[in-house]
Amino acid sequence: MLRRAVERNIGIIGEAVSKILKDNPEIEISNARAIIATRNRVIHDYAAVTDDVMWKIVINDLPKLKIEVDTLLAEPDK
Repeated sequence: MLRRAVERNIGIIGEAVSKILKDNPEIEISNARAIIATRNRVIHDYAAVTDDVMWKIVINDLPKLKIEVDTLLAEPDK
């Protein structure tokens, strides 16, 4: 159940990044293409997503993304 919740949230994050970039391509998010690709993999190619991949994303990538998003939200003109 926990893995499904993580996968669902990664899918939501990937979709959000995709929409943000479509609305404003000038916004810079590190690894945006990889985030979107991971979303597509989780949604369309479930068998290709391993526990190791999910763990790496949760431990390494999500904290970095949170810092970037917090910085973007703190900018007055965004």
